Order: sequence, then C-alpha cells, then structure tokens
Amino acid sequence: MEYGRSRAVLVLEDGAAFEGWSFAGDGEVAGEVVFTTSMVGYQETITDPSYRGQIVLFTYPLIGNYGVIAGDEESRKVQAAAVIVREYTPHHSNWASERSLAALLNEAGVMGIEGIDTRALTRHLRDKGAMRGIISTVSDDRAELKKRANEHPEMVGLDLASTSSQFTEPTLLEAIGEERCRITALDYGVKASIYRELRKRGATVLAMPGTTTTEEILATEPDGVFLSNGPGDPAALERAVEVIKPVIGEVPVFGICLGHQLLGLALECETYKMPFGHHGANHPVRNLKTGRIEITSQNHGFSIYEDSLPDGVELTHRNLYDGTVEGLEDAERRASSVQYHPESSPGPRDSGYLFDDFLESISRSASHGKAGA
Repeated sequence: MEYGRSRAVLVLEDGAAFEGWSFAGDGEVAGEVVFTTSMVGYQETITDPSYRGQIVLFTYPLIGNYGVIAGDEESRKVQAAAVIVREYTPHHSNWASERSLAALLNEAGVMGIEGIDTRALTRHLRDKGAMRGIISTVSDDRAELKKRANEHPEMVGLDLASTSSQFTEPTLLEAIGEERCRITALDYGVKASIYRELRKRGATVLAMPGTTTTEEILATEPDGVFLSNGPGDPAALERAVEVIKPVIGEVPVFGICLGHQLLGLALECETYKMPFGHHGANHPVRNLKTGRIEITSQNHGFSIYEDSLPDGVELTHRNLYDGTVEGLEDAERRASSVQYHPESSPGPRDSGYLFDDFLESISRSASHGKAGA
C-alpha cells in the first residue's frame, strides 16, 4: 500500500471538528482553511504560491485519479500547507503521469487527509467564513487543538509575498518566437503559466523579486511592467505599493490577483478581507466594456472596495456571484488589472485576451513614443 492510514482530526478556530485519516504525511499543521470548487487541476492548485499558508479543501469528491504530470506545476514546490479531500484515489491513471499525488505530498513533507465530510466542511466555511484550522494525527485533544488554531497568525496583516518570489535574482525569460517587447515582471509569488502566456505572445520577460526598488525597475528600461499574483494581505505590502506608484504612467502596467490589489492600493483604492474568498475555476465575471460574460479561474481572499475607486479609475469587470470588483483601469496612465487568472491553469480560457490587450497597450505606447520623437 502506497500510503498510511493514520487517524486525523481537523479542528477549526471556532471549535468545529472533522475526522478523517491521512493519505500523506503525519504530525500537525496549521493554516487558513479555504475551499476550491475546481474539478481538475489539483497539481496546479497546490503548487500555486498564492495558496502559501493555506490548508486547501477540494470540494470535488475524487482527487488524485490522474496522478502528477511533469510540467503542470506552477512553482518548484508544493505551496499549500496541507490538502483535504473526500476520497483520495491511490491508483492513478494517465499516460503522462509520473507519480501519485501522495508521493508528491510526501516528498514535499505536506500532509494530505481524506475521509472528511467535505460537503459539511465547505458549508461551514461558506456560512462562517474562511478560518484558521489545525490538522493533527498525533493528538485528539480538541480543546488544545482549538487553542493552537487560534494562536496561528491570521491572514489579515500577514506579509507572505515578500518571501514568495520564484526568482530571487533578476532572471531573463526569452520570448517564444519573435520578440515583440520587453516586460519587467515583479514576482510576488508568480504562477509559471503566466510567464508562459506572456512569452508565447512574443514578450521577453525580466523576472525580478517583489522586493525590487522603483529605481531598479526603471533602470531596466521596460516596455511594460507586470505585477504578479502572490499570497497574503496586500495591505501589508506598503513598501511594494510605494515602489509601484512612480512606475504608473511611465509605461503600461498590468496586474493579476495580488498584483491587481497592489495596483489598486497604488491608485489610492482600499482593500478588505473577504468572508471566504473566491477559489475555483467556474466563477462568472462580466466585462463591463463589452458586456461579455467570462467563466474564470480565481484564487483570492482579499478584494478592492468599489466605493474606494478614485476619479479616473474605472471598474472594468464585476463578479456575478457577489458583485465584487474583478478588474480596474486607469486609461490615462495605461494601468489595468484583473482579480482573476486569465492564464487559466487550471480553468477555462475565456480571458486570455487580457494578455493580448496588455501587449497591444505596449505596442500603442511604443508607436506614440516614436511619433512624438
């Protein structure tokens, strides 16, 4: 048998407890418990740096059936603190799979548990909101586990992005095919598929750590600047916001997820912690410019207050589940962003046009610059 069956218990900060057993790892782990509604893409999900510090609950009941596939990872390691599923499938079947999900988690030292009533847990989180929890295979003392869950740091005010860059030194990623432009990307915990989408459209990307200064960004003489996704509370990244402010208006700027929130803060918007966030690959969003509805891939626990958008900043996309802000634009200063993931890994590909729009903005900017010269 490829995995153990140690009894496990999940205790949330409000004392709610759920029993199951481990299929990977043993011991104890704490984190913010969130649920994702994606039916596929578990490998991409758990290697997404935006899930750092979170215990990820999959609402789809069968996880692990197609194993782990080389090249589908979004970063170099498993980022989730732990994984919760209803039923783990140990006998994976896919022509491209290299090993099992349990093997990946065990190699990473990350716990995976199954057998929990994931429907009941999801409903609890939906009603009460995402909250801290602790998983243990070594203790069944519910009172003590609740105490330790409440001692774990809250996500509000937590800076995780400053230490989540996938590239700790400036790294040049050349365009796939003919080069159209050069983009400097600030990496706060980027997904690998985002860089692939930019590069296959002809962008050479200079990936730089999220701790890069304004002077270092502008010294690269970029055609455009990209702000990546990442984990944690955007309001905790005051230094990053101050770095971004002078860049806006110099060249076209485009942000995704955390990058969207940081751009919003740099434009004097305000952010807040959502009750349970958006996690999954089936969220409907309306493009307010075209009226078109996109089914989107999302992973975020914070959002921008719509009422805080200043003059000159336009709401461009709205979530059709709860009406929250999904996109904004400062057209005069060529800055735009979306809360969701147009690279769609995993998920539908309705929103890939946003990368095209960013590169078109860069092309227009370059043309105007030549005309002005």
